[in-house]
Amino acid sequence: MKPFLRQQLVRYADRLGELEFLLSREDIMKDMKQFLLLSREHTDVSAVTTRWTRYLQREADLAAAQDLLKSSAGDADMEEMAQEEIDGATTELQQLEDELQRMLLPKDPDDARNAFMEIRAGTGGDESALFAGDLLRMYTRYCERRGWKAEIISESASELGGYKEVVIRIEGENVYGALKFESGGHRVQRVPTTETQGRIHTSACTVAVLAEPDEAVAISINPSDLRIDTYRASGAGGQHINKTDSAVRITHLPTGIVAECQEGRSQHSNKAQALKVLTARIHEKDRSERAAKDAAERKGLIGTGDRSDRIRTYNFPQGRLTDHRINLTLYKLLYIMEGDLDDVVEALQAYEAAEQLAALEVGAA
Repeated sequence: MKPFLRQQLVRYADRLGELEFLLSREDIMKDMKQFLLLSREHTDVSAVTTRWTRYLQREADLAAAQDLLKSSAGDADMEEMAQEEIDGATTELQQLEDELQRMLLPKDPDDARNAFMEIRAGTGGDESALFAGDLLRMYTRYCERRGWKAEIISESASELGGYKEVVIRIEGENVYGALKFESGGHRVQRVPTTETQGRIHTSACTVAVLAEPDEAVAISINPSDLRIDTYRASGAGGQHINKTDSAVRITHLPTGIVAECQEGRSQHSNKAQALKVLTARIHEKDRSERAAKDAAERKGLIGTGDRSDRIRTYNFPQGRLTDHRINLTLYKLLYIMEGDLDDVVEALQAYEAAEQLAALEVGAA
């Protein structure tokens, strides 16, 4: 194990003692907010310390087994027993080290949140809108595989099918953490259904994934900074939705950011949902600006979420998906378009973890 990791883990063990002392104090027990905050930290620190204690124990076991192997030369039974202990301890130590590295990585507090996903057609006209529909299907299938709930918040359908723009809300466990790296430009290369001469066309869509904010954060926006318009919903939705001005569009005047919702059955529910989307977009703007600054400083390749970044190519003639940020190429495009995104998501998360670990090591140097 690298020395900087050992230093971090020793600090965790020290911090556990501090937290146990603080949680036993009467004044902190009376302050519920502070008590809960320290209790959550205690849970996290305790989990790390438990594994660190196990690591030190198995390290001692390994050293003892290696000494035994040296001292039992010529005794086949003792040598075999010592070697078994060495093999078992070595395997477990590697597993524990991998776990501890993951646990020490800085956590994004938004990773556990639900998310809004926006898909917009870009260059390529009708083919781009059709591809937006394909992306929506891919992501909703992936949500089904993960046991998440996905619902359309607003949509603008194109004449030939697909979408000029569609926004969905995804609810489930660790949604944002899994999907945040989907933000950016998605390029498709294929023969469109409208193409009569079999030529391959290139078109593009943009995807933005936004962490759903806390209700309290949504309420904190100054009402005087908002312009709220109501209008009659268009498209599918039944007779009720077409007879009333239930669709809502909210504009945040200081930034010009707009959000709308027309899928709900009441103006009240549409307003509440549009306000959530608006808040998420405002927060994502701040987040992306910070991420771009951080990426420029550390030359990171993922995490900015800039829509202008071309992050991925879907090449249908070759059955190939390429993520340009991490040089990942997979020849299973048809499976991926059916929602089999696990390999892509896990590779991006592993890359981020490696970047964070490298940053920790530099910081500790």
